[in-house]
Amino acid sequence: MNTPGFLDVFAGRETHMEKPKKLSIALGLLIVLIAGCAKNQQGVSKLPEDKANALSAQQSKFEKSKDPPFTAATHFAAGQLAESQEAHMAAIAHYQAALRVDSRHLESRYRIAVVYTRLKDWPNAISGWKRYMKATKNEATAYANLGFCYDLAGRKGDAEKTYQAGIAKDPKNVNCRVNYGLLLARDGRIEDATAKWRAVLTEAQVHYNLGSLYEQQNKKEQARIEFRQALQLDANLADAKTRLAALD
Repeated sequence: MNTPGFLDVFAGRETHMEKPKKLSIALGLLIVLIAGCAKNQQGVSKLPEDKANALSAQQSKFEKSKDPPFTAATHFAAGQLAESQEAHMAAIAHYQAALRVDSRHLESRYRIAVVYTRLKDWPNAISGWKRYMKATKNEATAYANLGFCYDLAGRKGDAEKTYQAGIAKDPKNVNCRVNYGLLLARDGRIEDATAKWRAVLTEAQVHYNLGSLYEQQNKKEQARIEFRQALQLDANLADAKTRLAALD
C-alpha cells in the first residue's frame, strides 16, 4: 500500500470561458445565412413583416445579453486549468476567488493548501491546512494532511502531535496511521510504526510499507526481505511483485 499523503481527487469541468467563443461562431453563421438569402432573389419569398420583426427583436435581445456571473465551480475549474499548466499562483488566485463566491467550497480550500505545499511555502501551506481542517470540522483525514505537511516542513514534533490528535478523533483512520507509521519508521522506531499500521492494514501491507521505506533509504537487501515476506502472505500483492522485480 502506498503512502496516502494528499487525497488528490477532483472532477474536471468545462470552463465558462469556452461558451462565448461558441456563441460567437453560431452568431457568425446566422449572419452569413441571412446575408446569403438576401442575395438570392429568385425562388425565395420574403419573410412576413411580423416574423421579420420577431427575428430582429430576438437578435437584439441576444446581442444585449450579458454573460452569467462566475460561480465557485467555474473559478475552481479555471484553477484546475492553471494547475495543469503549472501556473501555481494563478491557480491559487482562482481558488481564492471561488471562496469569495462560496466560503464553503471545500475543493478550493483543499487545493490552495495542496498548491502551497507543492511550492514548499510552509507558512501558507500550514495555514491553508488549518483552514481546511476547520472547514471540515476537524475530520481525521484533515489532521493527516496537516501532519504530513508538518513532516515535509521538517517539524516532526508538530507532525507527531497532529497525527495523534487525528487518531484520537478516529482510531481507524488509515491516512493518519499510515503516515504516522512512516514518520516513526524513518526515525528507526519500527515496532511503534508497525503497531500503528497493524490497526488498519493487513500483515502483507505492513511488510510492503517497510520494504518501500527501506528501498527509499537505499537499503536494498532489507527491502527485498520485506517485499518477499509481503508476497508470502499475499501472493496477489501486485505492487510488491513489481518493486521486488525492479530490485532484482
